[in-house]
Amino acid sequence: MATLRDVAALAGVSVKTVSNVVNGHAFVKAENRRRVEEALVATGYRPNLGARNLRRGRTGFLALVLPELDIPYFAELAALVLRAAQAHEWNVLIEQTFGTREGERATLASLGAHLIDGAIVSPEALMEGDFAALAPGIPVVMLGEHTVDLPLDRVGIDNVRASEEAVRHLASLGRTRIAAIGAHPHRDTAAQRLQGYRSALAAAGLPPRDDLVATALNYHRRDGAEAMAALAALPDPPDAVFCFNDLLAVGALRTAAERGLRVPEDIAVVGFDNTEEGAYGRPSLTTVAPDKAAIAEAAVHLLRRRVETSDLPPEDIRTPFRLVVRESTAG
Repeated sequence: MATLRDVAALAGVSVKTVSNVVNGHAFVKAENRRRVEEALVATGYRPNLGARNLRRGRTGFLALVLPELDIPYFAELAALVLRAAQAHEWNVLIEQTFGTREGERATLASLGAHLIDGAIVSPEALMEGDFAALAPGIPVVMLGEHTVDLPLDRVGIDNVRASEEAVRHLASLGRTRIAAIGAHPHRDTAAQRLQGYRSALAAAGLPPRDDLVATALNYHRRDGAEAMAALAALPDPPDAVFCFNDLLAVGALRTAAERGLRVPEDIAVVGFDNTEEGAYGRPSLTTVAPDKAAIAEAAVHLLRRRVETSDLPPEDIRTPFRLVVRESTAG
């Protein structure tokens, strides 16, 4: 492999000048920069990231801690975090917790400062005291809406407002018996989406019905299918349903088809997450689309900022979302 010394010899400059160009320093004469850049290409020089990180006192790795990788939203988000991290010369260690407090706490305990520079964590059950399991000095950026009373950087969307928009869309279609699938006794995200659902019903002048709110202890296809079966069996069944993620909606669509319900004529369906599965199903799924790329980029940016300057105040970034209207409500 070519070295800085090889590049310097070919360009006719000092090793320090080559180092300044490679590391992006501005104070290099234009002619010297040109010669170094040409020499870099000619020699095929590649920086030794391990040595560079060692000099910086870093490992070159960050941890991405997610509940379930077989949920499409998290798989798609992981790919985007990998891309954003690579732009900052970070490798990514991906950990799966299955959304339990025990799994999340054990994962934090396994992340040593000698392994990673920081962690991006999407928790569902962690408590404030659980962060004591994390090695001292490891910066953390939180994803999502699970709340802990700690001064941590956070990236997420406004779940209440996004859910309101989804339910307003259903109400604007003349639907008056709008159900919700995804209530959960312990998930902050579910509580916020349920709050948005109820707020939109009130704004539309639609009375709330407890029998139209279906619980889902997991957010998988089967949970959506089973919840939809229970709703369809009601004496006065829904004519629309807002599902708290796309997998629940996919399951609900399956049950609707098995019961002979036409979508959207008999029942309109909205999901949440804008995953590829929903976009390519038949009918295609109307869904709330968080800007997943913006979430990934903001999380990596905040972690980089925290690694470089640890004493900054915590930052809370709310990323955009939009409602994508497709066949499951528009026909």
